[in-house]
This record gives sequence, C-alpha cells and structure tokens, in this order.
Amino acid sequence: MSDPAHTSWGPVQTLSERLNQNCFCITLDRQSLCEALEREAGDPEFCETFIQPKTHLFSNVPVFLSASQVAEMQEVVAAIETTARLTAYKAAVLTWAPEISHVDHGPVGALMGYDFHLGEDGPRLIEINTNAGGAFLNALLARAQRACCAEMDMPLKPNAFEDVAFRMFQDEWERQRGSGFASRIAIVDDRPEEQYLYPEFVLVQQALAARGVDAVIADARHLRHEAGRLSVEGKPIDLIYNRVTDFAFDQPEHKALRDAYRDGTVVVTPNPHIHALLADKRDLSLLSDPATLQAWGLAPTLLARLETVPRTVLVTPENADELWRSRKSLFFKPTGGHGGKAVYRGDKVTKGVWSDIAHGGYVAQTLVKPSERMIRFGDAIEARKMDVRLYTYDAQVLLVAARLYQGQTTNFRTPGGGFAPVFVI
Repeated sequence: MSDPAHTSWGPVQTLSERLNQNCFCITLDRQSLCEALEREAGDPEFCETFIQPKTHLFSNVPVFLSASQVAEMQEVVAAIETTARLTAYKAAVLTWAPEISHVDHGPVGALMGYDFHLGEDGPRLIEINTNAGGAFLNALLARAQRACCAEMDMPLKPNAFEDVAFRMFQDEWERQRGSGFASRIAIVDDRPEEQYLYPEFVLVQQALAARGVDAVIADARHLRHEAGRLSVEGKPIDLIYNRVTDFAFDQPEHKALRDAYRDGTVVVTPNPHIHALLADKRDLSLLSDPATLQAWGLAPTLLARLETVPRTVLVTPENADELWRSRKSLFFKPTGGHGGKAVYRGDKVTKGVWSDIAHGGYVAQTLVKPSERMIRFGDAIEARKMDVRLYTYDAQVLLVAARLYQGQTTNFRTPGGGFAPVFVI
C-alpha cells in the first residue's frame, strides 16, 4: 500500500493521518475474535462470559501509523531505559522512592507500557506503566481484523506473541536466579476475577500452560509466605506476574507478597524497583529535564530522543501559584496514580480540586493533545481521541496497540472506543 517514493516523514505521516480520518473499510471480525479467544482460553463460553458484557473493550476500527512514527517511539523507549541505568539518575529517583524499591533483584520488568500521543511534531510520551494491561488481548485482536479493501495490506502481525512472552518470563527468572526455569507462575492481582481485564489473566494462564508452565491466577490476599517459600493454596510459587497496583506492596493484604519480594524468595515482575526507576510519575520530571540529564553525562543522541517527553514538574506549594496561572496548558497527574484516576486537564480544574493538587503529590505535565481516529456510526462520522501504547521488554517492542476514547483519559466506556490494533504503513 505504501509508495516507496514516499519514505520521508512528511508524506508517510500525511498518509497515515488521512487513513485515520477517512478509512472505514477495515473492521473487526468479532466472530473470529471470539473463536480465537475461546480457543486460547480453552473455554467455549469465554466470549459470552467475559467479553460480550464489556461492550467497549474493543473498537471496530484499526489505527494507522507510519513506520517512521513507530521507529521514533521505539528509540524513545531505548533512550529512557538507557537513562534509567545512569548512576546519577538511579540515585535521584530513589530519593523519593519507597525503601522496598531500593534493592535490584535483577528483573527488568515484564510487559512495560509506554503511552504516546501523536502531537503535531510527532509522537510525545505521556506516561510509562509497569502494570500495562491488554497485551495478550491485543495480540488476538490484531489477528481478528478483516480487510475488505483489496488494496489494503494487513498489518505486521504479532510474531508468535505468546512464545515471546513465555521467553520473557523465563528471562526474568534467569536474571534473578541465574539458571533453571520457573515451573510455576502466579498471575497476581487484588480480587482478580473482579478486574476489568480478568479475561487477559485467563489468556496468560493458558498461554503459559500450553508451554509447560503450571500457571495459576491468584488473589494477593491468599498468598502465604512461610519457611522461606511463597505459596498459594499450598502450592509453591517460583515467579509472580504482578498486576497489583499497590506499587510498594504497602497495604496489609500484600504482606506476604512484600515479605517474599524483599527476601528474594520469589521472582516478581514487574516489581517495586522497576516502578521506581521508570513508572513513578515524578521520574518524568527528570526525563524531561535536558540540562540535568546532560550534566549526568547522557549522550547527545539520547538527549535528542528525550525531547519527545513533555516538560513535567513536581507540584509544590512554592510553584503552585505559577502553575495555577498557566494551568490551561498543563495536565495534572497524581505521582502514585494509575489507570487515569484523579487526573485533570488544567482547563477543567476547579478551585476546590486545585486546593488538593496545590498541596503536592501531583506532577504538572505540558499538555499534548491526542490525535484523532474518525469512526462511523451508520451515516454519522464521529471523532475519537487516540493513545498509542508500546508493550516492551528490555527496551524492545513486543507489540503496538492503540486505545480510542472520549473524555480526559482512556476509560473503556466510549461507544466505538476501546483497544484498537495498529496497522503500520
């Protein structure tokens, strides 16, 4: 579909934008998706039970990106993870990180999520997540697309994504243990069956089981740490795929998990150390500060890549008045937040909300408006905001997906919204 003569940034970007505005001929084959999900889950009623009630989990349309955009985003990921290895950077982030995060047990973080908006000047990083959900769902979603335009090439499909994910978990084990393999992996969250993305936990469990791993889905409250072993229902656990959003394991119900992680008796990925290095919102204040990074010795090429990180500052009582005056160009996020909770666009902030923000515990990020994907409802065409997420491991991109939504952040409540596969052109 792409023209070899149009390989520079401008023409390719124009083509992808044009398709996002005008192409409605590629749709989600929901029957194929359900069949794939039921096959992967080993449950003929999986779709009816877990997917169909989530009306807005999947969008019907794909998102188009240029290969240049994807390459630029991957370079940003690599630059960030290189920066995170700097001694001075580590020392800085650990000054505000909880004590449990100070020890590095070896893992580098399974399925990191790097979220971007496509700004007028190219991709702009808006957030880094250690508990990024949706990768296994998106891998199947990409396979369920139906092309009804003869001239449209199908996207680069995930290359045996589940095999890559399996190797990722085993690699995390080896980074901490040195050799051998994890024979039992627990997918752990709080009340997992009540989580919106519980269907994904089932897919992870089945993918691991199909590759010879005894995988269980476990509620963090049911973990037991005794005699130097972590277990659930009497079964010892070698590795935890952590989806808990209590990033420092502070809550009482996470005591067993906290003790086992601190003692190194179980491999946990992602874990508090990785969250402290990459996903604490305060880290963005360093990653968007070129003068500080240059003083720490970051190479000019990497500094240039980090220009895609919007300037972010910590909200303090000292700078609160200045930030209030410039709030319309800012986005405010809680430092320990996740999932778009308690975030505010500056132009929507009331004085009552501002009194809470001004006390601290927030960062102020330069606002980067998301680009749009147009969708069709009958004869009507409507716009949806668009985020792009790179699922990565050890700075390598495993999968690219998008999320369509209305409102301030992704919410999976928007008609026509939800996860959307990415076509690279």
